[in-house]
Amino acid sequence: MKIVLIGGSGHIGTFLVPRLVRAGHEVANISRGRRTAYADAPEWQEVRQVVADREQEDRDGTFADRVAGLRPEAVVDLVCFTPESATALVDRLRGELGHLLHCGSVWRYGPSRKVPISEAAGTGTAPFGDYGIAKDRIARMLAEETASGGLVTTSVHPGHIVGPGWHPIGPLGNLDPAVWHTLSAGEPLQIPGIGAELMHHVHADDVAQIFERAIERRDAASGEDFNAVAPTALNVRGYAEIAAGWFGQTATLEPVSWEAFRASTTPELARSSWEHLARSHCCSIEKAARLLGYAPRYEPDEAVLESVRWLIGHDQLPVAGPLAEAS
Repeated sequence: MKIVLIGGSGHIGTFLVPRLVRAGHEVANISRGRRTAYADAPEWQEVRQVVADREQEDRDGTFADRVAGLRPEAVVDLVCFTPESATALVDRLRGELGHLLHCGSVWRYGPSRKVPISEAAGTGTAPFGDYGIAKDRIARMLAEETASGGLVTTSVHPGHIVGPGWHPIGPLGNLDPAVWHTLSAGEPLQIPGIGAELMHHVHADDVAQIFERAIERRDAASGEDFNAVAPTALNVRGYAEIAAGWFGQTATLEPVSWEAFRASTTPELARSSWEHLARSHCCSIEKAARLLGYAPRYEPDEAVLESVRWLIGHDQLPVAGPLAEAS
């Protein structure tokens, strides 16, 4: 099958592209050409690279034509962030494409009120923030497109994507590297709230697995949306305790008010923590397992540890001491 990936050089594409090539597909990757995949693999030598600036070509009204001109049988769109861009692609590919797969986000759900959150209506609250609202609108538009007899579509909604080569969302729901130094040193760590707030991570290769299975099982995936997360979720307290243990330490956690936490860090880090922890997501993978045979390889802490080990090994994460041998 001829498959085009849009934005295939990033987190998910790093693992999805080699999977598709190994499965015998002809793969083309549209990207800005500014970076290579996070992990090298020989399969990339068989991939056609197409350099394009999607944002500019969307403004010019030419991007969807570029995609259609490659004459794909399936398109995996990993970098679509506005309903307008998604709609333009659907309108152009309708009647010409066998399957359009879109990468959404679990931020299409608002703060949890019943966990695990499933794809069924009523288990998640309304999204907030421009990013989450846009991702939800795109997913709904795609489902309606297929239900009305139009283009066959599928949307996949990852949690916090983790893998070697980039920093994971940490125990405080942000990217502050100082958190890792504090935990590795066994020093007290201030946590906002009570420590029970949830985050649902997922390894990038497990997200790639869902996309590959959805391509293989097009009929089962038609018109559907799928959560793409690890089998379990971490809360703040448990995440910090597990992470400290990787360095042979015991976490000393000091719950503080959000006001006090905001005063102790930068506005950007405080905002990231709030956006992650206020949602307190734990999502179900039952639907993906049932319809696609999704079987994630990584528990969330295993995925994060792989990332942390890579960062330390490449001098990109300052810590107070080495990882314990058992980690």
